Amino acid sequence: MKAILCTRPGKPDDLSFADLPDPVAGHGEAVINIAAVGLNFFDTLIIAGKYQYKPDFPFSPGAEFAGTVASLGAGVSGLSVGARVTGYTRYGAARQKLAIAAELWAKARPGTDADSDFAAADGSRGKPSTETPAALDDGGRNAQAA
Repeated sequence: MKAILCTRPGKPDDLSFADLPDPVAGHGEAVINIAAVGLNFFDTLIIAGKYQYKPDFPFSPGAEFAGTVASLGAGVSGLSVGARVTGYTRYGAARQKLAIAAELWAKARPGTDADSDFAAADGSRGKPSTETPAALDDGGRNAQAA
């Protein structure tokens, strides 16, 4: 699979493309085929080594993502391969596939597309929101009392 990698502190022009092995879903994880990824100001800080957390090199930037489930690890229920999802991780989404813990993604509602799924993961295109984005449906995994 292809990935955008940060191999040393630098600027966006210092990022490189690389071929990496496909990830494998571990227990409680899914592998997501990434269709859309958010790259934001904080990603420029992360790749420059100036953010609060500093991932080990090499790493892929990108926190918000939308895509489809490619495979499910043991212990993951409520979704099937091909289901559309959206989610968030601190970094690592700027690649074709991502293995990620189930609590970091949610099923997208029918009738949305990758662009609107991504907007939901990104907080409705960057606008502050006090409500759960309408495109998200986590199947009750993260239900909270009102």
